[in-house]
Amino acid sequence: MKRSSIVSLTVSIILTLLIPAANFYLFEFFISNPFENMKPQIQLLNIVFFELSALFLFFVFGRIKWALCFQSVFFMVIGLADYYVLSFRSAPIMPWDIYSAGTALSVADNFEYSLEKNTVFVLIGFAVLIILASMVKLNIKNISGQAGRAAAVRLAGAFAFAGFLAAYTHYVQLDSTVLRFGMYDKLFTPTVMSRRDGSAVAFLMELKYISIDTPDGYSADKAREILEPYAQNTDALSVKRRPNIIVVMNEAFSDLSVLGSFETNKDYMPFIHSLMQKGAENTVSGHLNVSVLGGNTANTEFEFLTGNSMAFLPQGSIPYQQYIKDEMPSLVSYLKSLGYQTTALHPYNSTGWDRNKVYPLLGFDSTYFIRSFVNPEKIRKYVSDRACYEKIISLYENRQNDAPLFIFNVTMQNHSSYTEEFDNFTPDITVTDSSSKALNNYLSLIRLSDEEIRELIDYFSCEDEDTVIVFFGDHQPTNSVVSNIWKINGKNGNNLSEGDEAKRYIVPFFIWANFDISEESGVETSANFLGGRVLEACGLPLYDYAAYLKELSESFPVITSIRAQSSDGESCGIKDVSDKLNNYAILQYNRMFD
Repeated sequence: MKRSSIVSLTVSIILTLLIPAANFYLFEFFISNPFENMKPQIQLLNIVFFELSALFLFFVFGRIKWALCFQSVFFMVIGLADYYVLSFRSAPIMPWDIYSAGTALSVADNFEYSLEKNTVFVLIGFAVLIILASMVKLNIKNISGQAGRAAAVRLAGAFAFAGFLAAYTHYVQLDSTVLRFGMYDKLFTPTVMSRRDGSAVAFLMELKYISIDTPDGYSADKAREILEPYAQNTDALSVKRRPNIIVVMNEAFSDLSVLGSFETNKDYMPFIHSLMQKGAENTVSGHLNVSVLGGNTANTEFEFLTGNSMAFLPQGSIPYQQYIKDEMPSLVSYLKSLGYQTTALHPYNSTGWDRNKVYPLLGFDSTYFIRSFVNPEKIRKYVSDRACYEKIISLYENRQNDAPLFIFNVTMQNHSSYTEEFDNFTPDITVTDSSSKALNNYLSLIRLSDEEIRELIDYFSCEDEDTVIVFFGDHQPTNSVVSNIWKINGKNGNNLSEGDEAKRYIVPFFIWANFDISEESGVETSANFLGGRVLEACGLPLYDYAAYLKELSESFPVITSIRAQSSDGESCGIKDVSDKLNNYAILQYNRMFD
């Protein structure tokens, strides 16, 4: 009996040590092979976290089997969630996603859920671990020796290991730790970071950026000093021309030809391609660089509407949900000061990205969401672009006064996923040398959007009132759509060059007017600068922040969360030029937080 107890204790200790390590490897196998992508010392660093968390749970539950079972179930669920999040938006779960949980749940039923063979094996592995964990007999009562001491031991142990976990988190966030272990710390590629550093460690590293650092040399007086040379007195009476401004930020709209060449049975955006050509009448067009990929739509509209940049905010954060809690100066509030009626229009849930709370704080007088649409046309599950444009025309034709309109429309028609079949959508674009259903469906949706924006422009081209229409995509689709284009061009999406990675953040834009404006094509800019370009195209004066940004864009025409591009075409990381952009960071911090 004594020998049996010793054997049982030994087995329990071995399982207590091995199961957390096994949880780590299975957790990683959801998205990648850690033995291929992760250095041995970084694997060990991750295992330490799993061991510490298992011991913390041991003292919380008092029984090691419950601790190990809970850990296995927890990382099985989180790993599966991460697997789907990665497939839907090409980026893993990050700390700021907790703010987006409501939005994520609201669109969760719009995706197709399937499991690859590898994922099934991972789930089976977790099930085996849970069974093994239930066999471990070790508990606090056995260790403490007396029942009365068990509660005190549990409490002390839980506090101690909570402290160890906090110290561990601080340790992995240190720059010296990154250098010592050869870790990957480039936040602009969170998928690569998760694969190389481990999903758990990468998550803990990202926690470092959940708070906003004050820029070097910041003070409110310094912000006023920087902005003072750009100040001018502007009011509605001094502005001679105030055209209607209609902005369409089109869901997931992009021209994938920027990623590589491919052939289709017919042009998937003939109208917009015509506007992008040199000499297109009364049109400014080019490439818009954005800060997000496959999701986080709200960040592109944040940059466009405010002139602020995600470059100075944590990668993956959502300003709408995290930072905008009071009125914030914006393009909207400026146009409102010039006498514009300001309207936001989005044919989906009002609570998505907290738009119902944020839009009034940015200066919108009125907002229209899905409940404002009565029996609209739908493409697949979503309200069509055409229905949005019909709503815009209705707002234009039924105004109560002659004040100019500013309408900001975020569409929904092209939202993922792209693999389901519907009676009200028949794909008509096929890609040569590719059998990808997702790619063909996506490009077919793009062709519909192209046709529908042409109809909107046709309408306003016949109107007497001066009107400007701005059109751009919020981001490119996920890797599951574009992987076939990489394949056609002999590229591997897991090993892209920095240049190819940057191309994943490019979408087309154009500014069209039904009156004479200076034509320009091939413009390279970013979302934070686009609002100022719109004001210039409209012949409106620039407010102080927009004037500052115009001057800055002459040196850095592109500034996003992943890179900056200088006027000579050189691309570099934001950290490499942070000192040159510090005044911008100071102004943005002042406008957002002070």
